[in-house]
Amino acid sequence: MELGLALPTAGPQTSPETIVKVAEEAERLGYAALWTFERLLRPIDKVVLWTGGEPEMVPEFYGSTYEPLETLSHIAAVTERIKLGTAVLVAPLHVPVMLARRLATLDRFSGGRVIAGLGQGWQHNEFETANVSISRKGARTEEFIAAMRAAWGPDPVRHEGEFYRIAPSQVNPKPVRARIPVLLAANAPAAVKRAGRIADGLIPIASSAQELRDIVSTLHDAAREAGRDPGDLMVVNQVPWPTPVTREPIGEGRPFLGGSPRQIAEDLMAARESGVTQVYLAGGQGLGLDVGLQAADVDQWLGLLGEVIEAADRLGVLAP
Repeated sequence: MELGLALPTAGPQTSPETIVKVAEEAERLGYAALWTFERLLRPIDKVVLWTGGEPEMVPEFYGSTYEPLETLSHIAAVTERIKLGTAVLVAPLHVPVMLARRLATLDRFSGGRVIAGLGQGWQHNEFETANVSISRKGARTEEFIAAMRAAWGPDPVRHEGEFYRIAPSQVNPKPVRARIPVLLAANAPAAVKRAGRIADGLIPIASSAQELRDIVSTLHDAAREAGRDPGDLMVVNQVPWPTPVTREPIGEGRPFLGGSPRQIAEDLMAARESGVTQVYLAGGQGLGLDVGLQAADVDQWLGLLGEVIEAADRLGVLAP
């Protein structure tokens, strides 16, 4: 299993210097991947975040979010080996050919290190701003992936669908690999099954090892039903913010994959046994501390990240 890390790309106190520092240190420590996410805007009024929920304020750090692909382009230039992922880009807000070309360009410049994590979106304000209907977003996302993969395939590229059309065309550049891995963010059973049918993997957010086991089981069953090998799928569990990384152990109420380096390493072993191929730690949205980020906080947090990977190595979590 691999260990990844969310870059600190959000919040009023982050900066390009901090993002670069974290990226370079993560690669030095042996982390396998760096992850960014997309947020188009932050409404200033309360909104319903999840279906059936009550209106609430969108988290403050969403008000200042660096663009994920531009950030990863710079990080590609200052790193050599670490993978570069999005978790996630909101697929319906994009044009498939344009996003395919941007991802392929980044893949070329980085030497084939890109992982494309996509989501179907949830924030109504973003869809309104992009002038895209939020209805049938799942079906739209599914076709989006097909159109994007067509753009990565041999010329002439063509796609004819309900939501997108590509007339026979040359579309370049192509990725370094035959195609960039596409992962879908999902927890709900229907969306997890979609990932099992069409994606190269899944990005869930699980709050326990049992939840992870259930999600992975649903994913693998869907893959088998589609005639696919479940062993070919990546499962990258996202640790939600604010899940703390602390020097001392946390007692009652400790969140899954949070706490001291030893506690996190033990949870990582449970995640591995659940069928997860990578876990990426929280922190990109305030570094697991506070949105009022200070240089000393970053240094302390990076030190703890080094202890986490050492503890995971001692337990054999990161063995092939």
